[in-house]
Amino acid sequence: MVQLWTTDKFNQSLKVRKMKKHFDRSLDLKNGRVDMTHGSGGRAMAQLIDQLFARAFDNPALAEGNDQARLDHAMLQGTHGTLAFSTDSYVISPLFFPGGNIGSLAVHGTVNDVAMSGARPLWLSAGFILEEGFPLADLALIVESMADAARQCGVQIVTGDTKVVEKGKADGVYINTSGVGICRDHLDLSVRNIRPGDAVLVSGYLGDHGVAIMATRERLVFDEPILSDSAALNGLIDAMVNSGVDLHALRDPTRGGLATALNEMAQSANVGMRLEEAAIPVRQSVRGVCEILGLDPLYVANEGKLIAFCPDDQANRLLAVMQAHEQGGDAAIIGTVVQDEHHFV
Repeated sequence: MVQLWTTDKFNQSLKVRKMKKHFDRSLDLKNGRVDMTHGSGGRAMAQLIDQLFARAFDNPALAEGNDQARLDHAMLQGTHGTLAFSTDSYVISPLFFPGGNIGSLAVHGTVNDVAMSGARPLWLSAGFILEEGFPLADLALIVESMADAARQCGVQIVTGDTKVVEKGKADGVYINTSGVGICRDHLDLSVRNIRPGDAVLVSGYLGDHGVAIMATRERLVFDEPILSDSAALNGLIDAMVNSGVDLHALRDPTRGGLATALNEMAQSANVGMRLEEAAIPVRQSVRGVCEILGLDPLYVANEGKLIAFCPDDQANRLLAVMQAHEQGGDAAIIGTVVQDEHHFV
C-alpha cells in the first residue's frame, strides 16, 4: 500500500462524520459564510467537511476517514513502483475568471505537472486556506468545479486539509494541490534529452490564460471574451506517447510563458533554439490586449498548453497526432534546437 500523509483536520473531520451522521442543522451553502469555527476541528468544521468537501470529492480512499490515503498497490504493477509526485499552491486573483476559477485551475495545474513527466496522474490532495467571512456559496462553486475537473481528468482527490484564518489575512481562498502518478515503463521525458536537431512544437494558442486574468482585473470588455485556456493535458499526452514518436521532453509554459520556459530549458540542456515567430500561435485579441498593457504575449502565462521536443524527422507525425486531439487542435511546429554554447533562444 502507498500512504499519503496529511497534516490533520481535513481527514480527522471525516472520522467525526462517521460518529455523527446527523447534525442539528445543515450548512447554509446559499447565504452562509466561513467563520473561525469552520477551522476549529469541532462540529462546524465537521459540517463543512461532510456537507461540502466529502460530498463533492467522494471516493473509497477518502471515505475511509483516516489521516492518510491508503492507495491500492496493485495499480503500480508493471511499473516497478516508480511514482511521479508534484505539488503547487494557487493564490490567483480574481478567484473566478472567464474559462474557470481557482478550483479547476488547482486540479488542472497539478495534473499537468505530473503528466509532463510522462506519468499517468491518479491521485490528488487538496489543502484549503479559507478567509473568515468568505461566502460558502462561492466556496461551493469552487469545490464543485474541482470535483468536475477531477472527474474529467480521471483522478481522485483522496486526502486533504482545511484551515481558516482571520478576515484580512488571506485573499478569500488559497488552495494547495499535490499529485501522484504512475510512471510508464521505458519512458524517459527530461530536459536532458533535448538535443540539436530536435523540433519544437506547441499545442495551441499562447497567452490566453494570462490575458484573461489581466483583462478581468482591468475590467476590459471585448466583443468576444478572452477565455482562460485552463485545461488538463493528460489525455493529449497519452495520445502523443501512444503514437510511438520518440518524445524527448515536455513542459507546460505557465508563469513566464513560452519565452521563459524555453530559455530555462535551453540553459538546462546546454543548447540553443531558433524559433519562427510567425509560426507561434497567438490570437489577435491577445496581441491587442498585450499591446494595450505593454506586454509581450510570449511571456504571458498559460494553463492548458504544452511544449514538446522530438526528432525533426518525426515532427510532422507528432503534429498530426496533436492536432487530432481536442487539446491540440491548434498545435504548431515553431522552431528547432541548435548547438549554441551561449544557450540563446
